[in-house]
Amino acid sequence: MSWSLRFLGVGAAHAVELGSSAAVVERDGRPLLLIDCGPDTLDRYQDAYGEQPRAIYITHTHLDHVGGMERLFTRLWFDESLRGCVRVFVHAALVPWLQARVADYPGVLAEGGVNFWEAFRLVPCGRGFWLDGWWFDVFPTRHHRPDTSFGLALQGSFVFTGDTRPVPEMLAQYAASGERVLHDCGLVGNPSHSGADDLDREYDEKLRQQLVLYHYGSAADGEQLLARGFAIARAGERLELPTPPPPRADAG
Repeated sequence: MSWSLRFLGVGAAHAVELGSSAAVVERDGRPLLLIDCGPDTLDRYQDAYGEQPRAIYITHTHLDHVGGMERLFTRLWFDESLRGCVRVFVHAALVPWLQARVADYPGVLAEGGVNFWEAFRLVPCGRGFWLDGWWFDVFPTRHHRPDTSFGLALQGSFVFTGDTRPVPEMLAQYAASGERVLHDCGLVGNPSHSGADDLDREYDEKLRQQLVLYHYGSAADGEQLLARGFAIARAGERLELPTPPPPRADAG
């Protein structure tokens, strides 16, 4: 069994030419879980797989990460084979923010009579969630105010930080077994995002070798990150991942 991660977009919010940052966890080349759903994510997903996502994890509710949810609602609601079937995994602390961002507008359909979440299967979580027998850990990151952004990890395989400042205490727990670490990083950091200097300062050489950077500001910034010795993700590329331990036979 092979595992991989395909980046659909790798850009910061203003780097529209790089695509909204979103990635797909793949098992044997097939999509298992979409991470984030920005304004252009659904088109990129459709181009890659010829279908709509069946499971989504939301790291946080900035619009460059959830701006595609309204469009997905429309596609799901008018396809009875998909309506209510697509699971949306989101930390429970984010549910009010996600509701306010994408689901509270009155009259989700012009005809009325429809609740936004009826098109989905919303799955709030805390420490993590089960998907097809594998346990995915969810952990807080540092992006604006506390409890508004959460990363994702699959033991033995990968860690996906979402937007964040450095989180050495979290990576010490979730990336201690050689997992690939997909990490937010621009060329220059700010109070909400990591920069190259931040990673050099906060992470040791071993951990830096596990990093693959995304959410950078331009193609030129990506090249400069490469020149500094970091690996970077590029839109459309597939990154091979370590194989996680087998799933539990009794896990749903």
